[in-house]
Amino acid sequence: MYRILVSVLLAVGLTVGGCAQKKGSKSTVAIENSTDSLSYAIGLSIAGSFEDQDLKDLNLDLIKKAMADKFAGTPVMEPEACEAFVQKELQARQDRKFESNQGDGEAWLAENAKKDGIKITDSGLQYEVVTEGTGASPDENDDVTVHYKGTLTNGETFDSSYDRGAPATFGVNRVIKGWTEGLQLMKEGGKFKFYIPQELAYGANPRPGGIIEPYMPLVFEVELIQVTAKD
Repeated sequence: MYRILVSVLLAVGLTVGGCAQKKGSKSTVAIENSTDSLSYAIGLSIAGSFEDQDLKDLNLDLIKKAMADKFAGTPVMEPEACEAFVQKELQARQDRKFESNQGDGEAWLAENAKKDGIKITDSGLQYEVVTEGTGASPDENDDVTVHYKGTLTNGETFDSSYDRGAPATFGVNRVIKGWTEGLQLMKEGGKFKFYIPQELAYGANPRPGGIIEPYMPLVFEVELIQVTAKD
């Protein structure tokens, strides 16, 4: 709900300055003043937000009635209950939309686990030792400097420090669970491949705007360059 409202306000801020009715428009609604423009702009922004979140099946008559009830002070649902229901239903819709990712990912990991050299931890993290390091191993409170490449199970790259031309430095406990666990298995100078189940990666909430969909397992090639112990 909050994301919908924020996108509405942003869109309105960008468009409402001069929202004139399009020439040749077949709409039967007249836009005659700034209030009309604001009203129509907000409607378009809300519709765009709903479309972006695949909510085009909503009952527009009930949306209109709910807004009228709110303004009249006669809503039939409590705001807190509405917020909880919206969050629950949006999550359920997302789960249904991407549920195949979870099954496909589990099947892919099951096949991958049969390959020579694949080791599996109690959490389900799969890893492969490409080069065994000889230096220090990090703990969860340390910083590490690494080179890495992240791909989907189909081999499509979504992130790579190699492509950026510089290694990355970050805290071991400030990344996804699969990384936090896997890094502590490594030593400086080592290179591993991590095969990370979705529950140890981004689960239902991947970073927005990227190619990672909910419930996707991820694959990383990781070179541990340096461990920096924190004071």
